[in-house]
Amino acid sequence: MNSGQGRDGLHRLVDALPEDKIIAARELLELLLVESGELPLKMSGRWLSLLEKIVDSLPDGVLAVDREGRVVVWNRTVEEMSGVRKEEMLGQGEYAYAVPFFGERRPILVNILLGNGKKWEQEYEKIERRGQVLVGEGFAPCAYGGRGLYFWTLAAPICDEKGNLLGAVQCIRDIGERKKMEDELRYQSMHDALTGLYNRTFFEEELRRLEKGRSFPVSLILCDLDGLKVVNDALGHEQGDELLRRAAKAIAGCVRGSDMVARVGGDEFAVILPQTDRKTAEEVVGRIIEAVETDNAQHPDLPLSVSVGVATVEDASCPLREVYAEADDAMYRDKLARGAEPHRAIVRVLKAALAEKDYVAEGHTERVKKLACMLGKAVGLSRSDLDTLCLLADVHDVGKLGVPEHILFKPSALTEKEWEEMKHHPEVGYRIALSSPEMVPVAELIRQHHERWNGKGYPRGLRGEEIHILSRILAIADAYDAMTSERPYRPALSPEKALEELRKGAGTQFDPHLVEVFVKLLSEKR
Repeated sequence: MNSGQGRDGLHRLVDALPEDKIIAARELLELLLVESGELPLKMSGRWLSLLEKIVDSLPDGVLAVDREGRVVVWNRTVEEMSGVRKEEMLGQGEYAYAVPFFGERRPILVNILLGNGKKWEQEYEKIERRGQVLVGEGFAPCAYGGRGLYFWTLAAPICDEKGNLLGAVQCIRDIGERKKMEDELRYQSMHDALTGLYNRTFFEEELRRLEKGRSFPVSLILCDLDGLKVVNDALGHEQGDELLRRAAKAIAGCVRGSDMVARVGGDEFAVILPQTDRKTAEEVVGRIIEAVETDNAQHPDLPLSVSVGVATVEDASCPLREVYAEADDAMYRDKLARGAEPHRAIVRVLKAALAEKDYVAEGHTERVKKLACMLGKAVGLSRSDLDTLCLLADVHDVGKLGVPEHILFKPSALTEKEWEEMKHHPEVGYRIALSSPEMVPVAELIRQHHERWNGKGYPRGLRGEEIHILSRILAIADAYDAMTSERPYRPALSPEKALEELRKGAGTQFDPHLVEVFVKLLSEKR
């Protein structure tokens, strides 16, 4: 080639590189050409060595072929990607350079640019033409010794000053890290971070897709995790998150690979069952219920309680949003039909949490419940009030979950500051109870169970019959059991001494009439 052809060809080779990689190469090339005036007809060893260093210093892979498809440039980065040294590849043709990348002789981007193998464009994930340049993305499974390479690549022609095609140059950039990040972002955009299930956004997109498809009949199952808010408030969000993960695993383990499970709300899950009739969907519901029971057998201290609803549409005549609403209604009917089951599950969770912190050591809660119900029956409470009293006895100390253990188990008298912190537990229990519909009936009763008949109790200073009778009954039963049980700060009192203390407190701390009935009951019982 003449000097103009050589200069133009080298410029085109360098210009074909990505913009952020060519500055140094172009400057070095211009310096060489300026110093010499013209590129010699026959390049000296010095020129070749400097050009080779320029190309080898580029972090992207660079290869070039002549018009016949023989390799004329094979830089150091391509050596690392392919595992083939330059000396082995220079002069090779017939697509030999594709083998270390794709495992077969086939056209690559430089060949497609030169007009060979256009059908191979479909092998790239992305490909577009920008003037005379081809840009694409793809995956080379055999690169890096079989580890594979996600790449961005660019191919540009090399022409002489008359426009005659001399060959083509291709740059290959490793975008593995970028691809990994993109895949992670894509995954996060479609999935719930806590459970790993699909999120609501993807769920709604799937509903829209199915409405336009041929997957009918379609069934939807909705599941609601009962009592999650009270678990979060009473035990902390770590325990609540654990419940969600267990529920997600139980539900997802009951469906096919073609089905989709999503977390669509804080405590709600949805299952899409394409090509599934109502009978089959009901069978899936049965498996979900069994899976929850199996999980609870393994976690008796923190049981799951799940309400389930199902709905099916036979064809596209009904929007899937309406089917979703139907399944949602069915789920709430299931919650109501199960009645006390969600309530019992929440109470079991709270009792287990209290037991774990030793607040109910040696059966305190059960003894208080028995004593309170005995007194309640004696004063003529209705069956409904007795049921409420039992629930109150079960959870009256739930607010103590928020009290530090060093205060609860302190063997000596509390400081003024510690006592103030302890006195907050009825309010804490009140807020916890309000967070669950099942606990709302006893929320105010929990808040009142440390009020005193003379108005000097806490937290609100209620007096006399301003205090609910159920809270007054519980206060007596609770005080009696506390006095007759060993505590960190004192030994247990005898039953006689405890009854004497109750009499002393009648009219000041306790309802005097209720104390009289209670003392009489226990005296007669003994």
